[in-house]
Amino acid sequence: MTTMDETTLSEQTPANVPVTTSTIPADELARLTDDIVSALKTVYDPEIPADIYELGLVYKIDIEDDRSVKIDMTLTAPGCPVAGEMPGWVENAVGAVEGVSGVEVSMVFDPPWTPDRMSEEAQIAVGWY
Repeated sequence: MTTMDETTLSEQTPANVPVTTSTIPADELARLTDDIVSALKTVYDPEIPADIYELGLVYKIDIEDDRSVKIDMTLTAPGCPVAGEMPGWVENAVGAVEGVSGVEVSMVFDPPWTPDRMSEEAQIAVGWY
């Protein structure tokens, strides 16, 4: 593990970008990240045969020092019929990850989702590749 002091960080980081460090050990943070992504891959949009992670519906995942997780995500369309249920599915899936203390899901529509956010795996699943 590389430790960076304030001088090194200020030399490499623009002044307007906040520097954040975690009190979670790096190996635990890596495991949490992998497990959260795996959990997200268990949640599917019922109208599309691909998971929400590969579809590119997850915009941001923040793991806080208290091991709570904040997720910004979107839908394929604002009028999606599961708009009211999808955040609960995500909260349940990620909340089941060992070590996660809580989950907050925010639905965002800016930027709007487009099919080019899909991974190659999702494109193959929907027959677009």
